[in-house]
Amino acid sequence: MTDFSHLNDKGQATMVDVGAKQATHRMATARSIVSLPPEVLEQFAGDDIQTKKGSVFQTAIIAGIMAAKKTGELIPLCHPIGMDNCNITIQLNEQQEVVIDCTASITAKTGIEMEALVGASVAALTVYDMCKALSHNIVIRETKLIEKTGGKRDFKRA
Repeated sequence: MTDFSHLNDKGQATMVDVGAKQATHRMATARSIVSLPPEVLEQFAGDDIQTKKGSVFQTAIIAGIMAAKKTGELIPLCHPIGMDNCNITIQLNEQQEVVIDCTASITAKTGIEMEALVGASVAALTVYDMCKALSHNIVIRETKLIEKTGGKRDFKRA
């Protein structure tokens, strides 16, 4: 009926059956970008922001990793999978935006891009949460898949 993998032939939601697939090494990187207003950017010391709650970036990294590990519980039709690795980096780019990259990997029968996307998203939300006392004019501009390998087809954003 459709090309959507999570719909059966009657158009009903279903979990994709990966039972017959071969386990392969899979990796995915997702990116979230957060725009901070000047009053928040002024709080940078070195390569992080320190608040009464602690280090903004270190807390966001931990939150992102924790969230990536729970993706199967958060996204209804995602398979619950263990990850071999999850790494989050956070830095300011030339436009003074916070760039959050989450890279996750696993050897499994199903992909790991949702884990990378969830990790980057929750890290961005944590930056918002920890900085909102300074300003609510924080914008999480985008979250996108940068690349993935393994599975049916690889992807790399140009």
